[in-house]
Amino acid sequence: MDADARDDRIERTVDRMIGRRGLRPRSAAYLVIVLWLIAVVAFGVLQRVVDPDSYPTIWPALWWAVQTVTTVGYGDNVPQQAAGKVVASILMIGGLAFLSIVTATITSSFVARRQEHARARGEDPVMQQLAALSEQVQGLEAELRRARVSDDQVPKSP
Repeated sequence: MDADARDDRIERTVDRMIGRRGLRPRSAAYLVIVLWLIAVVAFGVLQRVVDPDSYPTIWPALWWAVQTVTTVGYGDNVPQQAAGKVVASILMIGGLAFLSIVTATITSSFVARRQEHARARGEDPVMQQLAALSEQVQGLEAELRRARVSDDQVPKSP
């Protein structure tokens, strides 16, 4: 499956899950919290597995994951083994990308919802401009028809 088809499938699934009401701010906050918690636990466990010398128990690994995913990274708790540094790099880059994507998705949902409400009330500036342009085109078409009719009525000289 190519990336576009996968993205379309994911988008349809998210749209179906959110429903017609749109993503509410509270739901968006819960979504972000749950996804961050999943990332922290998953990467904390993974870091504990790949770098057990630096993280002898799960708790320091989870603390490291929280520091890393929030981009705080105090520097007092860093992986020592190469595999641990690879996991850390993935979490850092993934965390930044994930935050950007989630923020953009939530913002897009809010904007789309507001546009739908504006369109339903007839207050959408794009639709208002489109209606004005449509009236201008209709006026020009009427004027063109009148000009053609008047040209047809003028007697032609031999």
